[in-house]
Amino acid sequence: MTLTTDSHPAVLAAIAERCAALGFAMSCDRETGHLLRTLAAARPGGRILELGTGAGAGTSWLLSGMDAGAALLSVELDAAVAAVAAEQLGADPRLELVVGDGAELIDAQAPGSFDLVFADTWPGKFHHLDQALELLAPGGLYLVDDLLPQPTWPEDHARAVTALVERLTTDPRLHAARLDCASGLLLATRR
Repeated sequence: MTLTTDSHPAVLAAIAERCAALGFAMSCDRETGHLLRTLAAARPGGRILELGTGAGAGTSWLLSGMDAGAALLSVELDAAVAAVAAEQLGADPRLELVVGDGAELIDAQAPGSFDLVFADTWPGKFHHLDQALELLAPGGLYLVDDLLPQPTWPEDHARAVTALVERLTTDPRLHAARLDCASGLLLATRR
């Protein structure tokens, strides 16, 4: 992955341009991106799952931190948005992009098979949470974003976010830390 001089993935500008044309405003922010790259780099040869590819902004950050032996499986339900990620990132042999339901993809994976799960959509975050957490290998990392109020939140979503944070910070399988930065993050590791 080619990096620009400010060490952001070079494809971010093209992804942002395509997102604007599609009216897609839910891409990963840069602070979260820097954390994603750091977490991916900490897992040499790791297997990474991204739930919610979007147009590929977060995907590009993950790829920029991964080594040659790592693999990234990413799923997006919206085919038009996923097409941007495929166009910009699809040639990377470390990446498998799936257009489909994240819950179905979660159900199809073996327990303990991922070193890092980035849950950036409803499946694996607001439903199918236990199944997503079961995909973590011991010491595996789980990251969610968008925990601070967002203009794109549906009505009554704050209650679901509060319940998610409570659930993750009290799960005996996890050590978790809430980070009130970027869009609001929670990072957990499987004990």
